[in-house]
Amino acid sequence: MKPAHRKQARVLALQALYGWLMSGNDIKQIELSMVTTNDMKKVDMEYFQAILAGVSNDVVSLDKKYKPYLGRLPEELDPIEKSIMRLATYELLERFDTPFKVIINEAIELAKSFGAEESHKFINGALDKAVKTLRKDERT
Repeated sequence: MKPAHRKQARVLALQALYGWLMSGNDIKQIELSMVTTNDMKKVDMEYFQAILAGVSNDVVSLDKKYKPYLGRLPEELDPIEKSIMRLATYELLERFDTPFKVIINEAIELAKSFGAEESHKFINGALDKAVKTLRKDERT
């Protein structure tokens, strides 16, 4: 799959995770809405679906995994930051086919596009700390 298709999968997954967080609707309903209202021709559908399933099925564990690296409580994150941290943490833990540097860079880009003005700096700092534990084998 092309990197651009995977990038688009992350963008749509972030939007879906944000919608799920804000609405409390079933993730499958949100996924269906995303698929029917967006052009999915240039989206890595397997990756998109894996992110949604992986995050929604293990959200409590994911929140615990990134919590030590925040410098604040997860409850204090805005919904976009929380969704990006969940998405990136899922990728770091489960998607070894993607290098950690790519995951961090993509999370920073998502924060620049969708987050508050300084969100990308916060996301970068938290993930840079987290990767030392979550991907320690890859960093050595």
